[in-house]
Amino acid sequence: MAEPGLAEKVAFLGRPESYLDQVRQVDLKETHMSYVFLTDQHAWKLKKPVANSYLDFTTVDARRCNCARELDLNRRLAPGVYLGMVPLVIDLDGRIKLGGEGRIIDWLVKMRRLPAERMLDRAIENHTVSREDVHKLGVMLAHYYEQAPRIRMSPAEYRQRLENDIHDCAKELRRPEYALSSDQIESIRLQQAHALAADAAMFDDRVKQGRIVDAHGDLRPEHICLSTKPVVIDCLEFSPDFRILDAVSELSYFTLECERLGAKWVGDFVFECYRNETGDFPPADLIAFYTRQHACTRAKIAVWHLKDPAVRDRAKWIEKARAYLDRAVNRGVR
Repeated sequence: MAEPGLAEKVAFLGRPESYLDQVRQVDLKETHMSYVFLTDQHAWKLKKPVANSYLDFTTVDARRCNCARELDLNRRLAPGVYLGMVPLVIDLDGRIKLGGEGRIIDWLVKMRRLPAERMLDRAIENHTVSREDVHKLGVMLAHYYEQAPRIRMSPAEYRQRLENDIHDCAKELRRPEYALSSDQIESIRLQQAHALAADAAMFDDRVKQGRIVDAHGDLRPEHICLSTKPVVIDCLEFSPDFRILDAVSELSYFTLECERLGAKWVGDFVFECYRNETGDFPPADLIAFYTRQHACTRAKIAVWHLKDPAVRDRAKWIEKARAYLDRAVNRGVR
């Protein structure tokens, strides 16, 4: 009997009768790296068998290991949401089943489904975010950063990481097929390189103060649920390197994304809570540097979508990259 392919697994998980609990409807969300099946009470994530320069999910065991990491790391900021791992199996009759006895053909992460209307991006859109909501989020994040594992590295190593990131972003964004402004990209690169060299002591102090931590890695409004106790899902479990961040860098990224949605006040208020809770008052130049760099990174991620042959709306991603680069250019001039 042939091994079930990805399409067959997705079709099975898209049927309500495939689940043990009573399910009326299954909604499917697809990302570059996974399929998420939303049932009445739960979300089930199936990893795609993909590989690139920073991950390899092409084997069942690799996907199992990644599911385990996802559970472990996301429980830090989303306790009670990540419920466990469930195998997808072939039973003795050759049928696909979710859980139970049989030959394991894949693994899924089982999560508690969060209320869509309380996700921060939706709440921003619907103008239902309160200062109390944001205060609770800011305090929770501040406490997380204070308790997060510190990354041991020298100041020189940290600055080299930043320098490499500046170089890599510019190199990727200059590719001619993206048709982005070379002058704009070079202007941002020079500004970032100058800031890093001129303010080396500022960056060194962040390392000496223990501000470089194992962070979330992708702190966007769509990953935050404003429940009674806020939770943050979908950390970058697949790459520890992407989670090595200054807490202020991650909050700068969050503020950039809130600003993009028309609610910069949310990011600013989270920053205020962070300062008050931690006593860390970062210079404005540091925040501007990090914000520019995250804008460039988001531009790079946008154009990466063009490498996927299935992507049809190429203009959408190019315009998104340009919008991020415009935000980087407008982020203060030193």
